[in-house]
Amino acid sequence: MRQARGPFDEVPDQSFRRFVPAITVAIGSALTLWPMVASFPVLPPFGLLMLLGWRLTKPESLRIWAPLPLGFFDDLLSGQPLGNAMLFWTLCLFMIDLIDQRVVYRDFWQDWLIAAGAIAFCLLLGRLVASPIGAHVDTGLMLQIAVSILLFPLVVRLCTLLGDDEEEL
Repeated sequence: MRQARGPFDEVPDQSFRRFVPAITVAIGSALTLWPMVASFPVLPPFGLLMLLGWRLTKPESLRIWAPLPLGFFDDLLSGQPLGNAMLFWTLCLFMIDLIDQRVVYRDFWQDWLIAAGAIAFCLLLGRLVASPIGAHVDTGLMLQIAVSILLFPLVVRLCTLLGDDEEEL
């Protein structure tokens, strides 16, 4: 059991711990660089999943402006048009903030539904911006959305584990 910090105890050093969410989102974005041979590309956007995982499990872990530099980093690594992730990730976090203002209490299923909508929103609009309308990528995109939504609980578990370690240090 953790003891509460007294009024005269020293403040614990939190210099590195506040960067853990941003670092994990950047690592998630960098996972797309992993050399992988696939006949059907279904690699989920791990950066977006980590961003949503941190935002939905620990809302205070990321600032409201955090999607801008993290989305810029993701755009540079993923090859999407510059500003794609910056705009869509920011819109997703704004919508989550709007939902937080309206809903008093959320459980895991609601978080999963919110994340599913955000994932589908980002991937569908990213497809419309990045590829021509006549391109035949819709089947792969739907499979990528499904894999990303099903992978979200594991990402939430990872964020929860990293967040719990963050508080115990």
